[in-house]
Order: sequence, then C-alpha cells, then structure tokens
Amino acid sequence: MELKDLIPAEGSTKARKRVGRGGASGTGKTAGRGLNGQKSRAGGGKGAGFEGGQTPLARRLPKLPGFRNINRVEYLPVNVKRLEEKFEAGDVVDGESLKAKGIIKHADALVKVLGDGELTKALTVKVDKVSASAKAKIEAAGGKVEEPC
Repeated sequence: MELKDLIPAEGSTKARKRVGRGGASGTGKTAGRGLNGQKSRAGGGKGAGFEGGQTPLARRLPKLPGFRNINRVEYLPVNVKRLEEKFEAGDVVDGESLKAKGIIKHADALVKVLGDGELTKALTVKVDKVSASAKAKIEAAGGKVEEPC
C-alpha cells in the first residue's frame, strides 16, 4: 500500500451543500433560508447573548464581583500562641515589638489579638483590638490589655 492508495472510509466524507445553485438542486432560490424575515437576510439573526428583548444576563449581573465596603477596616490577626512563642514574660506587645519579632510587616498596621492557643506569660498588650477570649487568656496569665480609645 502506498500513500496514493489511501482513501477515506465508506460514508465518512460528505460533499458540502451547495446552496442557491438553481431550483433542481433542492436548495435553489432562497437557499434554504425560507421566505422573508430577519434570518433570511445577509448578516441577519440575533446577536450572541440576545434574549428576546429581555435584559441579557451579561447586563443583569453586576460589573464587578462582590460588594466593596469603602469603610471597611482591616486588622492583621495575631493569635496568643504566637505571643507565647515570640515574647518573654513582662514584655510589652505593640506594633513596634510585633514588627521587631517578625510577626507583622509594618509597625503602624492595625492589629487584633485573637484567642487561638494558650498563654502562660504575663504580657502587656497595647494593640488596636483584642478579642474577648484573648483578653481573658492574657489576664488569666497575669498580663494586662491596654486598648487605645
């Protein structure tokens, strides 16, 4: 067998429909488009996403996902177990000391201490916010919480 002998399998190929080539072809005159109307014209038909006059889905959905609250305040979370690992008893925990220990990147960032983990050292915590469970653990360990007003 040679390359010139290759032919497609029986029934796998089909001649393309030649429309508008006379009445005898079966698709002459209107070329299978019916009589009048939008779909019989060149370039006729509805555009992609057209929903019959109903406002299309692409216009009903919001332009950007979600809702952005312009008044949102982001706090960096720091758990008491990180304070237990990084600080010694009697230390003051504030933005500067958290940055110095590598817990946060910027000393002026807003910080909230959360209550995950255990605390055995007495620390003085001076951050923007402290959760109720974290405050209870800090005070139970003999420390104190000083939140700004």
